[in-house]
Amino acid sequence: MQLLIILLVGFITIVHGVHFRGGTITWRPLNNTPSGSTAAVQVRERWSWNRITYPCTDATIASYGTLASNTYTYVQCYTGSCGSWTNMDIATNCTDYSAALIVSSGEHYETKTIPLNISFSVGFVSGNWLTNLVIGGNNQGWSVVCRINTNLRPDGYINSSPIAVSLPIVYKQVYIPQVHVVQMSDFDGTDILRCRWATSSGNINGADECDGVCNGIPGASLIYNNCTLVFTLTNPGVYAAAALQIEDYYSSSSTTPMSSVPIQFLFYGYAAPTASCTTPPAIIGNLPNRACIGTPVGSNVTQYIIVQVYCPGHAITD
Repeated sequence: MQLLIILLVGFITIVHGVHFRGGTITWRPLNNTPSGSTAAVQVRERWSWNRITYPCTDATIASYGTLASNTYTYVQCYTGSCGSWTNMDIATNCTDYSAALIVSSGEHYETKTIPLNISFSVGFVSGNWLTNLVIGGNNQGWSVVCRINTNLRPDGYINSSPIAVSLPIVYKQVYIPQVHVVQMSDFDGTDILRCRWATSSGNINGADECDGVCNGIPGASLIYNNCTLVFTLTNPGVYAAAALQIEDYYSSSSTTPMSSVPIQFLFYGYAAPTASCTTPPAIIGNLPNRACIGTPVGSNVTQYIIVQVYCPGHAITD
């Protein structure tokens, strides 16, 4: 699918600078069976941006156009055994966008040759987050950090990092308790996954994982085992940044994660509707909301999403 589907009812387009809208870094070995002294590791980066700064359209996607090219900024190594890491350009191929949310998103993959039995942390550290944040506004910087670890697992294989997914911007009504689940998965199907808040220090990465948006959702709590955020937004028209780390453990008794990957995204607080429509739309049909759909790499996919609107005279904007 080319368009990022966002369900909005009765909202207007809202413009806010500056340009960063969050992202993630993940990794996996191309072959998890160790052979020799190195491993080919595929590193994936995904970033979301202000669409005014980095435009994306259907034509951009069809032509494999890039976002944030020629910025001379990179995913760099910050702690650990950095000798084998070469900087990874943050320019990505645009994969999806939302005109209503003014956001463009893209992904980029690189295969790195990394020695076995080392670990290190890489990150995209720069500025500026958008200005209209309840915590971390005023053009403060970002830090998105990932732990790569090629030490062999207890079962003798090379580990793969977890993956977490989210829309770059999620709309939530203010003054109502919200429960939001971040989906986690792992190529190593038996791993125990947990998520935690990103922190500025004292973490497995040995680095600042969140910079200006640490504790970016006031009063929020986090259920670590299933990555569920519980919070109430109290600032209409203002964004709150969620900065999380997803970590995989070999077993429920393990105390040290095998890897740690970031996911950072935004909540936007909107005021309660003043008109007659107070019931939000719902995704209906064969697939439930948050369904995970697998597809072969490089294939074209057509997926139908059926949405029910419960208020006469109201429509859906994607």
